[in-house]
Amino acid sequence: MLKNRRALITGSTSGIGLAIARALVAEGAEVILNGLGDPAEIEALCDELGASYNGANLMDAGAIAQMMADVGPIDILVNNAGMQHVAAVEDFPPEKWDAIIALNLSAAFHTTRAAVPGMKAAGWGRIINTASAHSLAASPFKCAYVAAKHGLTGFTKTIALELATCGITANCISPGYVWTPLVENQIPDTMAARGMTRDQVMNDVLLAKQPTKSFVLPEDVAALAVFLCGDAARNITGANYTIDGGWTAE
Repeated sequence: MLKNRRALITGSTSGIGLAIARALVAEGAEVILNGLGDPAEIEALCDELGASYNGANLMDAGAIAQMMADVGPIDILVNNAGMQHVAAVEDFPPEKWDAIIALNLSAAFHTTRAAVPGMKAAGWGRIINTASAHSLAASPFKCAYVAAKHGLTGFTKTIALELATCGITANCISPGYVWTPLVENQIPDTMAARGMTRDQVMNDVLLAKQPTKSFVLPEDVAALAVFLCGDAARNITGANYTIDGGWTAE
């Protein structure tokens, strides 16, 4: 379905991004990986997927510009890279706020800005932004993340309108809690912020939000991303698809 399409997926060396990369490759796409990790493991992933890799620091606008120039024209852009920090607002380190906004929101602007001219020239493009259930609902102690994800949905809607006659769609996927390193790594911070045990955080904070009482799988998100890249989704743009076990239905 996606033969001869080139896709750049940020944050794709693990978790949701890697699942999306694998799913796009299975549909015939050529993928460029970006993200953090052990160099040997990243090399193995590139061998597995027939992919290339660019390790640009997405919190540096200049590094993003260089990455986009090095990568060249792409057909599919998946802005997936993200980070989290959990703390009360009065204790929230300003440098963490700046980093989360830079990676979770500003990086999507910088990659999109560079990718759109090539997509317009080709008359075809797909932009998929990994948002979150936190793009629609807030949780305490996550002021920067919630702000970034709300901003990402607004950005997505805006570019969808701008590109509506260009053969380019822009959509968000908003997962609930997916069992990835991002979720696992925030458990200690949440334990400290709320004075809870690990099991209490898992059951009373994370899965308490999801009526299904189960984590979303990375492959669930990847399957939706593949659909949004296909021709059947040509008139789906500016949408925010939730995969959250019913969290935001409340």
